[in-house]
Amino acid sequence: MQNVFNAKDAQIYIDRINRLSPDSQRKWGKMTVDQMLAHCNVTYEMVFEPAKHKKAGFIAKMIMRKFVKPKVVNEMPYKQNLPTGPMFRIESTKDFNAEKKRLIGFIQKTQQLGADAFDGKESHSFGKLTAQEWNNMFAKHLNHHLEQFGV
Repeated sequence: MQNVFNAKDAQIYIDRINRLSPDSQRKWGKMTVDQMLAHCNVTYEMVFEPAKHKKAGFIAKMIMRKFVKPKVVNEMPYKQNLPTGPMFRIESTKDFNAEKKRLIGFIQKTQQLGADAFDGKESHSFGKLTAQEWNNMFAKHLNHHLEQFGV
């Protein structure tokens, strides 16, 4: 798995994103390419723009930590066509270029802050995560959706 905190690895993700176009077609799923970019931005918004998204309540957070977190922060790739959590659903058309620019900016900011800034950082849904767990979550989510669109 690539390391989102490493400049060369982060650039690989950016290069893949730059190979997308507004006409890129999905291999599976329902999202269009603009929706996919907006969807990927949600993960970073929860870190860098937390007021945009409601935090999970105590019981929901407990359930998420027990059942969802282990699948999200491990190194096993996501399977195709998994259900999307409500806060990650993007149903309207988005501005492809704006979403692409935002995602690249988030990747760059994450890399520049580095692993130390994320080690022990609180997640909206999962509580405190290690830098490795943050990396796994970011990297496998990006990989999953970039592969979904063939890049």
